[in-house]
Amino acid sequence: MTLRKRFTLFTIFWLIFILILFNIFVYFYVIKITTESEERVIANKINLMLENPQIQSGKGLNNSDLLSEYYNVNEMIRIVQPDSKVVNITGSDPVLLGLPAAFDSQHDTGMISKGGERILYMSVPLYDGTEIVGMLEINRVLNELDNYLQILVAALTVTSAGAILFAIFGTYWFTSRLTAPIQQMVTTMREIDRSGKLRVIETTSHEESAELQQLIRAFNQMIERLDRTFEKQKQFVADASHELKTPLTVISSYANMLKRWGRDDAAVRDEAIEAIDREAKRMQNLTKSMLTLAEAEQEDWLKQEQFDVVQAIDELAGMLQTTFHRPIRIKTSSKIIRMYGDKEKIKQLFVILLDNAIKYSKDSIDVSVSQVKTIVKIEVKDRGVGIPESDLPHLFERFYRVDGARSRATGGAGLGLSIAKRIVDLHDGKVDVFSQQDIGTTITLQFKQRK
Repeated sequence: MTLRKRFTLFTIFWLIFILILFNIFVYFYVIKITTESEERVIANKINLMLENPQIQSGKGLNNSDLLSEYYNVNEMIRIVQPDSKVVNITGSDPVLLGLPAAFDSQHDTGMISKGGERILYMSVPLYDGTEIVGMLEINRVLNELDNYLQILVAALTVTSAGAILFAIFGTYWFTSRLTAPIQQMVTTMREIDRSGKLRVIETTSHEESAELQQLIRAFNQMIERLDRTFEKQKQFVADASHELKTPLTVISSYANMLKRWGRDDAAVRDEAIEAIDREAKRMQNLTKSMLTLAEAEQEDWLKQEQFDVVQAIDELAGMLQTTFHRPIRIKTSSKIIRMYGDKEKIKQLFVILLDNAIKYSKDSIDVSVSQVKTIVKIEVKDRGVGIPESDLPHLFERFYRVDGARSRATGGAGLGLSIAKRIVDLHDGKVDVFSQQDIGTTITLQFKQRK
């Protein structure tokens, strides 16, 4: 069952339930107040009759004119003796005249039903001194009141039916507008599945629902993000193919050269072996970097823990100084600065940054580690060739190289800084690059302390 039908049926059933309760309440409330009103009318008439001297004295109760002045067309008034004999009566309604007489020495009032009609009665005893000489009884048939109740029932039925019909059409129209963007999303998804091309949903300015606008915007943002991701994947595949093409071409060329002349020419053979080995290592590094980037997209790539970042950087600096014979100076605001993250990935991050600083500068490299409240701040500063300002926005893109300084001559594949940026992002960190050509580059990292 569709959402539209469910919402419509739920609204209609709920409305019917409310209308039934409301109509029942109105019906019985009207009966109650009208019946109480009729009782007051009869009580006032009895009180008025009891003021009559003949009735008050209990004498002349059989006078035929005694009750006629109080008579109403829908009533029967009679006086009954203690032996249940009617001594005086006035009335014309056959139903009321057919009521049996029964003497009662107590004041009584109530409702009976006869011939399909409701009859309201009230009786009071009559005294001659202290002796009960009779009973005054008034019976009123509530046919006019019942007619009004029938009109009320008809009116409630018609208005309820109209309300239900209005609710059906109104709810169906409202749910049509409500579900139209959802249906549009379903249609767009099916079109995407059929054609394989991503599409966004066109938003309309007259849409009143803020929630639906948010849903449409969220869907469009998801589609745009997927589109950017697919484009990056296509670009990545194209760049990777281009990067792999060069070493494969070199290896193939030297292999052919070995087949033709390398068997008898030692110089050619040595040159070919050296070139093939160099390009194979470059392919190996490129493949390793591409696998690292692929692994970085997985949610469980990080193994986070508390560790001393000063100690980790100091160990790396000592290893790289020994390997490259370049001074790396470390300055810290405290001997121990702890942060929460993946220790090995953070060390990999600094290997990338320090390796770049060593490649593209000849002077010493400065690393500063400090902590300001809950922020761990790390700076890596070199005095190398620097980076042109126009290249800074693209610095962390995959396979991107800065002309001249980051050429293939350095042996890089253009993936190191992309891996570094991914590590920073996974740690909810922030990276900023400040650089001036022929002066140097400073890379600033900021991480929030957690746990």
